[in-house]
Amino acid sequence: MRTDSKIKEDVLDELAWQPNIDETQIGVLVDNGVVTLTGTVDSYSKKVTAEKAVKSVFGVRAVAEDIEVKFGTSSQKTDTEIAKASADALKWNTSVPENKISIKVDDGWVYLTGTVMWDYQKQYR
Repeated sequence: MRTDSKIKEDVLDELAWQPNIDETQIGVLVDNGVVTLTGTVDSYSKKVTAEKAVKSVFGVRAVAEDIEVKFGTSSQKTDTEIAKASADALKWNTSVPENKISIKVDDGWVYLTGTVMWDYQKQYR
């Protein structure tokens, strides 16, 4: 069985190897092969990437993922910007009739209502 200190060293090396993660934002604790990740990152994809990286390390028995995602003010969009992007996305998707769908944005949440003929037009891709 590998020691916790060796597992921690390998986890830190694996996080440092990931190009889109700043490993200094993530804390690593290891107890009997169980790795706890803590800290704050600015995107959900970084959180997922960190978790996947840790799972790939030999000797890791389980991962307790306590990383928090906090978006900075520079990445926050207004409801107007989100509504425009949503309308553009519908316009660019030629398989969905844009005039049949209504868009409402409230506090960052997008609500779509309307009627389409086919199930594939309802599915997000």
